[in-house]
Amino acid sequence: MMKRLILNTPGDLQLIEVEKDEHLEQDQALVKVHRVGVCGTDIHAFGGNQPFFSYPRVLGHELGLEVIKVGAGVTNVKVGDKCSLEPYFNTQEGQAVRNGKPNCGEYISVFGVHADGGMQEFAKVPARYLHSSAKLSYDQLALVETLAIGYHAVQRADTKRSDKVLVIGAGPIGLATMQFTKVLGAQTVVMDVNQDRLDFCVDKMGVDGTINVLKEQPEERLKTLFDGDLPTIVFDATGNPKSMMSAFQYPSHGGKLVFIGLFQGDVNFHDPLFHKKELTLYASRNAMSVDFDEIIKLIEDGKVDTNPWITHRAPMDQVPEVFASWTKPETKVIKAMIEVS
Repeated sequence: MMKRLILNTPGDLQLIEVEKDEHLEQDQALVKVHRVGVCGTDIHAFGGNQPFFSYPRVLGHELGLEVIKVGAGVTNVKVGDKCSLEPYFNTQEGQAVRNGKPNCGEYISVFGVHADGGMQEFAKVPARYLHSSAKLSYDQLALVETLAIGYHAVQRADTKRSDKVLVIGAGPIGLATMQFTKVLGAQTVVMDVNQDRLDFCVDKMGVDGTINVLKEQPEERLKTLFDGDLPTIVFDATGNPKSMMSAFQYPSHGGKLVFIGLFQGDVNFHDPLFHKKELTLYASRNAMSVDFDEIIKLIEDGKVDTNPWITHRAPMDQVPEVFASWTKPETKVIKAMIEVS
């Protein structure tokens, strides 16, 4: 038997026991789950407003894992390896995969979103999606997927050291984005409505400036922070329709706007402004396999510090009681971590 957390319906998270299935297909690995990071997807699912979602569901795709058993054909990992999981499984090859874009494949199944995920003691996964490290802790490995979302967005925009960057939204995805713009050396400013989050970005992330939209005029403040200029790249990590539609006004002429977050609805923008500035609009979804390996190397080399990220944690048995509190702004959660074992 093994323990499993299951979200039966919005707000109803239950700890149950189920049989442990150790039968493996040739390409599979059986993993022991040590850590599960709670992300915005999990929180939206708990609240009943996550797109592309159905109940009941085992949540969890930010994972620190240990390989317990491997199928006959598995060569990339071995028993005892500590791993992060790339949770974007392509159930079959489609056009996007053939063209080198598996992060947005037509037949994608995200572990913990479209199929049951990692909030359980053991899980079976396709071994090719495991990324091992002999140096990182399970906490660090569980943070790699969150970091990968931001890393992919930064790569998608072809961000350079010379860019002037605005990150809108200081939640975990926004933090991940600014983490890598800072690694590149780009001047980085963050905008949010939560002063505590903005202070965290200054104190822990080392951003070059902040804008509280409840207290300041964004465009005026941007020009002050960027010596009269506007940002060459704007990343919106809010998933908020008002923010996303307002974001078109912030990039410089010839600039780029990257939507990392999403919402269920239409995005509208003023076409003359869009054309006058000759803006480039990107969507950024999930991450690439190589991103996981590169992030693991950056953490191993000390170029990315994950220590400030985890602000809350709880053992698996306590999660049904505390999970709701992690969804509330007053709890000041940056990243909550579930300790499975």
